Amino acid sequence: MDQGEVRYEQDGSVVTLTFAREAARNAMTWKMYDELDAACVRLRDDDSVRAVVLRGEGDRAFIAGTDISQFADFETGDDGLAYEARIESITEKLEQLPKPTVAVVQGYAVGGGLMISTVCDLRICAPNARFGMPVARTLGNCLSMENYARLAWTVGVAQTKALVLRSDFIDAERALDMGLATEVVPEEELDARVAELTETLTTQAPLTMWASKESLRRLMLDGLPESADIVHKVYGSADFKEGNAAFVEKRKPQWRGV
Repeated sequence: MDQGEVRYEQDGSVVTLTFAREAARNAMTWKMYDELDAACVRLRDDDSVRAVVLRGEGDRAFIAGTDISQFADFETGDDGLAYEARIESITEKLEQLPKPTVAVVQGYAVGGGLMISTVCDLRICAPNARFGMPVARTLGNCLSMENYARLAWTVGVAQTKALVLRSDFIDAERALDMGLATEVVPEEELDARVAELTETLTTQAPLTMWASKESLRRLMLDGLPESADIVHKVYGSADFKEGNAAFVEKRKPQWRGV
């Protein structure tokens, strides 16, 4: 299997991280998650970097979630807890970067891809951007408590429920209305707008931007309740195993609620 990569490229004070696995719509492998984690550690301590851009390779997807084949070895709810803890550790590092982050979304931002874009400070979208969290239709898993909080903080509780319960995809203009997108830019103007925006960000007061980011992050995640029992039950269920099998076999899953 093509493991993909997260390319790290610096141009002056701006670093671009590219999720490069275009043939699989940039679905994240463990290798790519590890490289994103390493990139966040590197960026956190590099004072020469003043802004970070994240984008997918090609124009079909930002990130189409976690590669489903990696769930094949999950046996119990403990595997789900370990997975969510691993991904949360990486997501948290990205969210806590002291410099502004810009997600450039072309095509699909699905599941984990939606959440990676959500923890970025700004989301600049092409008209073909599509956001979705279709886990109730595909795998039958769930989000971490932190990710439910992030979505609810960004688009509200009602829209978070709609995203998960309906499993539909949000187009760029609707995402702009909901707050998932910061701007929608014609595709031919996208690179120029990103360059213009990062030029602005690199001239702003770094501590002011960091203080705003970190204060809002703490407000959002303060006092979250424990959720290990929820994650354990869902990932340890027969439905989760059925969802994975059905996805691989390209058939509709038969949910039983157990």
